[in-house]
Amino acid sequence: MKIQSVGVIGAGTMGNGIAQVCAVAGLDVVMVDINDAAVQRGLDQISKSLDRLVKKETLTADQKEAALKHIKGSTSYADFKGLGLVIEAATENQAIKEKILKQVDEIVSKDTIIATNTSSLSITKLAALDSNPARFIGMHFFNPPPLMALVEVIRGLQTSDATHAAIIDMAKRVGKEPITVKNSPGFVVNRILLPMINEAFFVLSEGLASPEDIDAGMKLGCNQPIGPLALADLIGLDTCLAVMEVYFENFSDSKYRPCPLLREMVAAGYLGRKTGRGVYTYDK
Repeated sequence: MKIQSVGVIGAGTMGNGIAQVCAVAGLDVVMVDINDAAVQRGLDQISKSLDRLVKKETLTADQKEAALKHIKGSTSYADFKGLGLVIEAATENQAIKEKILKQVDEIVSKDTIIATNTSSLSITKLAALDSNPARFIGMHFFNPPPLMALVEVIRGLQTSDATHAAIIDMAKRVGKEPITVKNSPGFVVNRILLPMINEAFFVLSEGLASPEDIDAGMKLGCNQPIGPLALADLIGLDTCLAVMEVYFENFSDSKYRPCPLLREMVAAGYLGRKTGRGVYTYDK
């Protein structure tokens, strides 16, 4: 099965980024969000992102216009009828995702592949709610999707070989490098990354070094492009905490215990860049 059309649920950072990647590759895209204003914000963001690529000369003005013509904004899941793939990129919340995916399942044909962009939730559990679990798969893009090469392709226990093969092919056609991952909390990248960030908070809470020196140490000593504390601010401290709680609950292993300082900062509303204050302070 060769996927030629894609539905994207969510016009936020991940949703509009995924829509952009697919449209630039020549796929027809329907991007859906809860209201016209949210959809328009997503479309505007795509246009700005494409403008940056044109300015960097990685895309021509004609390619930008061609990509925009491939994208349709909508507020109705009914527009997903007849598409080859629907990617859910809504908030990382089990109940919200279950509600959305149930609605999509009732609208699209049984041949449409349904993927979720979750970074930590169980693909097997979400697939079990689908009327055709074999067509359900995880497709975890990284932020920002237009710039990050990796896509984790996560098989649930029920995912068919045909579904997996179609998604691997599609990921390559939109210019990404897919890796195949078994279903497990955090999959591969975040399973390694988030405990590292959590440990950086323990190091900070113990007063071993300043935030600046912790980040400089990891950048200079491990050749990381951004330090773990600055990365936590970028991801959102609330998101980091939520993922660690998923690990702690699912693995029942104390090594995944969220750092108390991380909990305290989230309780204070210091969530990172999006609130203007996290480990560091930002101009909003």
